[in-house]
Amino acid sequence: MEQIKNLWFEGNRIYMRSTEGKVFSRPLKAYPELEEATTEQRNDFTIDEDGTAIRWDALDADMHISSFNETSEPNEQNEVAAMFNRFPWLNVSEVARYLGINKSLLARYIYGISKPSEQRLQQLREALHTFGKELQSA
Repeated sequence: MEQIKNLWFEGNRIYMRSTEGKVFSRPLKAYPELEEATTEQRNDFTIDEDGTAIRWDALDADMHISSFNETSEPNEQNEVAAMFNRFPWLNVSEVARYLGINKSLLARYIYGISKPSEQRLQQLREALHTFGKELQSA
């Protein structure tokens, strides 16, 4: 089984070298906790005994080696990204909390790494409409 040998950050990407010598990378946009972290926070991680997971205690973030198997790159030309671009003051964490989903998942939708189901997309539309109504009544 492939394991994590080392991990590093360069530019806007996270890189992982496996024990088999393969190098994988993912965009930091897919991991908002890491993208928003300082260099010191990013570099303060541990690799578990099995060599299959990474933990950032200070950020309360985890990543599994399987995350590096994803090869899709961000495609910010999608409906969810358009919503957040139209309303840049929206707080991704709070919107995710309102929807009952993880901030990282919502970030993956925004950056086009994952595609939400039609049901999830409708929930997001309804949430934004609710926010608009609440703002209008303020």
